[in-house]
Order: sequence, then C-alpha cells, then structure tokens
Amino acid sequence: MSRRHPSLRAAFVGIALAALALTGCASGAAPSGDETSAPAGEGYITPGKLTFATGEPAYFPYVIDDDPASGEGFEAAIAYAVADELGFAPEDVEWVRTTFEAAIAPGPKTFDANIQQYSITEERKKNVDFSSPYYAASQAVVAIEGSAAEGITTIDGLKDIVLGAMVGSTSAQTIEEVVQPNVAAQLYNSNEDAKAALEAGQIDGLVLDLPTAFYATGVYIDNSFIVGELPTGGIPDEWGIVLAKDSPLTAKVSAAVDALRENGTLDEITAKWLGEGAGVTQLK
Repeated sequence: MSRRHPSLRAAFVGIALAALALTGCASGAAPSGDETSAPAGEGYITPGKLTFATGEPAYFPYVIDDDPASGEGFEAAIAYAVADELGFAPEDVEWVRTTFEAAIAPGPKTFDANIQQYSITEERKKNVDFSSPYYAASQAVVAIEGSAAEGITTIDGLKDIVLGAMVGSTSAQTIEEVVQPNVAAQLYNSNEDAKAALEAGQIDGLVLDLPTAFYATGVYIDNSFIVGELPTGGIPDEWGIVLAKDSPLTAKVSAAVDALRENGTLDEITAKWLGEGAGVTQLK
C-alpha cells in the first residue's frame, strides 16, 4: 500500500493529469492586487514593468500548470508577493524563461529577478546577486516500497543502506555530514540518473530536498514514499531570488522578501504550497 498522504497524493495526481493536457498557452489570470502605477526608478529591464524569470518548463509545486502568470504555485505566489511589496500591480509583472545554468552564468540578463529554487552559494555569488532567502529547504529520503529502507525511522537506520544523490548537491553533503553512512553513497550527474538507480534497485534511498521529495513520491516515482526528513546538520540550503551581478534592484528585492518574512506571508505561502507537515517522519 502506498505511504503517500491521501490528500497530498490526490493533489499531485490532479496536477499530473492537468500537465498532460497542457497545450503550452498561458491560460491563468494574474492575481488581483494593488492597482497603483508601477514604481519609477532605474534598473528594470522594461520601464514600468517587473520582469521575473523561471524555468522552462516550471514544475509543480513551484508553478502550477507551467503558468507562472497565474500566481499559482509556491514560487509564482512568492514572485507576485514580492512584486506587490515593490509597488507593482499584477498586470505589470512580465515573465520570461531561462535554463537553470544560463541564469547564474556571468553576463547580461533578460530578467530583473529569477526564481527557480536557487540555493545561495558563495560560488554563485561571484556571477550573480541573491536576495534574502525566501525558503530554507531541508532534505528527505525517498525509497521504493519493499526496499531496505522500509521501516527505518532513525538516522542510525540509514547508515547501513545504500543512499544516492546528485553529485555536488546539498543532498550529497547531507548524506556525508549528517547520515555519515557506513556504506559509500552513490553519486550521480543528475537527479534523473539517481531516480533511475533507485528504480533499478541500485540504491536503497534517494536524498532530495523535501519539496522535490513530495513531488517525486506524488508524481514520478511509482510505489515510492518518503522515509523521513533529515536535520540540516549546519548545512544551509537557503533559496534566494537571482538578480544580475551588482543589480540596483538587489537591495529592494531583499527588503521585499524580508518584509514578507516579517509579516508572515512567506510562512503562509509555504504552508499552502509545500505542506511540510503532511505526515513526514523527522529522522533523528
């Protein structure tokens, strides 16, 4: 029997079916908000507009139906909340698409701000700016039902099974520094390769950030479940909005994120779209 939270599973299945019907046109209306004029000032790609970027495609739960203009999804909702803090009406928010790597490479940008699960790292800061963090992602272990990970409820229980993760990721660091396994972890060039290894039985558990773990068990790894959530162990995985290096907008966007944190909006958006209390064991 599946270990997925029933309501969570239903939500994921509904989104997966909707994605199959996606024709590529943006159908959602932008959320309503302040109708005041867009703020003046230098630094915007298009005067009077706030240009946000996200991935191509953008996935649930970060963006619903690959339509960021709908404001539906964790990061789409944050983008419009930031825009509101900056004084932009929803209709003054424009969207462009970028690959993950291109957005953090050196050089000019096609966006004012880019939101697609970027961990804030010192290496990336050499090429781009980051806003204040809007989310701190924990890591979780995903497994196939009936595997050696079945029934594990502690970190000690993970030490003697084979864990896998993407090389160079926070997930890989967490295996090494938090789990400290007795069996060498298997590292892969991509999460897709790691997923294939899990499905083939080459690893017993796959470590992913918690939102991705929810998506994986709800949509694209059959008969899978979340073994549990791992403590951070001092390894930060804070996500920030990306801006061009030395952008004049960085301080403004950071101030907007800080205001959303202080007034509780970030917590509300996180609870709505990530639902991290949905029956996940805390591994200790």
